Amino acid sequence: MTSQTQTYLSELFSLDGRTALVTGGSSGIGRGIAGALARAGARVVVVARREGELKATVDELVGDGCQAGWVSGDLSTRAGMRAAAEEAVGVFGEPDILVNSAGINVRPPMGELSEAEWDATMAVNLEAPYLLGQRFGPGMAERGFGRIIHITSQQAHRAFVHSGAYGVSKGALESLARSQAEAWSPYGVTCNTLVPGFVMTPLNTQLSSDPEKVAALAARTLVGRNGLADDFAGAAVFLASPASAYVTGQSVFVDGGFSVH
Repeated sequence: MTSQTQTYLSELFSLDGRTALVTGGSSGIGRGIAGALARAGARVVVVARREGELKATVDELVGDGCQAGWVSGDLSTRAGMRAAAEEAVGVFGEPDILVNSAGINVRPPMGELSEAEWDATMAVNLEAPYLLGQRFGPGMAERGFGRIIHITSQQAHRAFVHSGAYGVSKGALESLARSQAEAWSPYGVTCNTLVPGFVMTPLNTQLSSDPEKVAALAARTLVGRNGLADDFAGAAVFLASPASAYVTGQSVFVDGGFSVH
């Protein structure tokens, strides 16, 4: 690779000097994205619940020469979210990049969906991203650069496999991205969503335990396989980088063609 090529790619995609906060970054898609952003040069703070997974994630990144830290926090309550946000700021400072990947996936049949399950789903999947955006979006706008990336779901666009409260929360999250884009994109802050297909992660344990359903989902893609956490690395770095300055309010499908088959 020539020095000219390296310079060009660095100007487009490098995250050197940037700070990223990734919720749900200790497992699944969030962990894949946290690793991608860190290896692209960002200082990454991972926020999740389980300390063991957090430590393992950060130890791996630091071992690879990245700058990374972690915060154990409960995003299911407003107080817990605010405490986690302030603790995260204490690691590397105010974030330039916010990735909302934390989520819960409780999907009983609609007639059996309890108010407690509805409330819990909305608190983590929708309210935490909203409140984190309110906490960090204005600062990004004031500094003239920001990237907000939400992780949603096919259920944001179509109902299947008991979408229930989960699908509602993810559909609303994509609307939140558009509202955030409207508010802050004039000031250099882009707000977008990544829409996975079926990915073998802890969030999908119930479905991934059925080999026939897993095979059927893979057959529905155009690529011929289900997704992996690493499949989101390139899209995440793109949406977090200077290269995506004119991309905002969008839902970017990273699903192997699942949504168009």
